[in-house]
Amino acid sequence: MIEVKNLTRNYGTTIAVNDVSFSVKKGEVLGFLGPNGAGKTTTMKVLTCFMPPTSGTATVDGFDILEDPLAVRERIGYLPESTPLYTDMMVEDYLSYIAEMRRIPQAQRASRIKRMIDVCSLRGVLKKDIGALSKGYKQRVGLAQAMIHDPAILILDEPTSGLDPNQIIEIRQLIKELGKEKTIILSTHILPEVSATCDRVMIINEGKLVASGTPDELQNEAAGDSVLYVAITAKQSDIESTFANINVIKASECISHSGGRYSYRLVIDKSQKDCGASVFQLAVERGWVLSEIRSEQLSLEDVFLKLTTGDN
Repeated sequence: MIEVKNLTRNYGTTIAVNDVSFSVKKGEVLGFLGPNGAGKTTTMKVLTCFMPPTSGTATVDGFDILEDPLAVRERIGYLPESTPLYTDMMVEDYLSYIAEMRRIPQAQRASRIKRMIDVCSLRGVLKKDIGALSKGYKQRVGLAQAMIHDPAILILDEPTSGLDPNQIIEIRQLIKELGKEKTIILSTHILPEVSATCDRVMIINEGKLVASGTPDELQNEAAGDSVLYVAITAKQSDIESTFANINVIKASECISHSGGRYSYRLVIDKSQKDCGASVFQLAVERGWVLSEIRSEQLSLEDVFLKLTTGDN
């Protein structure tokens, strides 16, 4: 659906996007994640033909952004971070205006407007001036204008920026629903946004792609050694001698004990898969009472910090 090849965009001597390549499949919700200034918005502007690349290219639904920019724009719905709305127009009039600008055939126009009103829950504000709406409703109007021509692809740049918690939940749910029908690129620096809405994540830092995969894949790849917490009722000397003789346990620390119950923090070599099952089996064989076993998972936030700050 989208193929990006060796995309570079410079602003003078500043390289905003540096030799970026990626693809997005049909029906995929892709999270484009990075700190402010990483190159997300510049990439979105190039893909939507708002600016040309310095080098490299991309195709959208088979159309080249340099050779067929009008065809690309017809297939994309774009919600920029600061949605350019006509604040002195009523919502109803604005949607009619956008439908006309998008050259939606007259016979289909009313049904497309009605569809956007329903999908974006705008019926209660149709007669209101856009300037009088809350930030959340303005975002809904922005989404409606991006989708009114029924594009196959949506590109959303920071769609929940500036919203209150309830509005954020509403917009995220709307994006998830839209993802059932359309290909979506969601550009954001808000980590919960990605976990809540996206099938796959790309992380960009200083203009370069530094990671790509599902949230779980990124967490596993960046995790390194894992940490396991266990609580065992047995002789402490037996527990410690056993742990000391297991090669994949790189370190063990007794963090608490009470009445013969000992809690340990185990550092497990990253080569070991499913160490929890191995410890459970070991407890059964030794006749230990295992009352707790849990792993410490690396969060997406941990992955993001590790890849964008070098914090290991």
